[in-house]
Amino acid sequence: MIDRAKTAMTAHPHAVGESYFEHMGAALRYAGTFAFCAFAALVHAFLPFLFEKTASTIVKKMVADMNARHGAPQGQVQPGVQAAE
Repeated sequence: MIDRAKTAMTAHPHAVGESYFEHMGAALRYAGTFAFCAFAALVHAFLPFLFEKTASTIVKKMVADMNARHGAPQGQVQPGVQAAE
């Protein structure tokens, strides 16, 4: 039972060439970035003169970062294309 849980928790991180904690760190950084993008987009919705290009610029940088990550089995991230599961 414990081995099955450990395998479930580490299979994906190992598939992308990371340890569990390396993957956790990357995922948490992405989560924080998404949270900031959501905040910027929300403010921009009501005050369009603020954060005019913030969210789109950050998302482009995130795509470049995802493409640069080592061992990503899904290949290059293409904007506007849904990755296969």
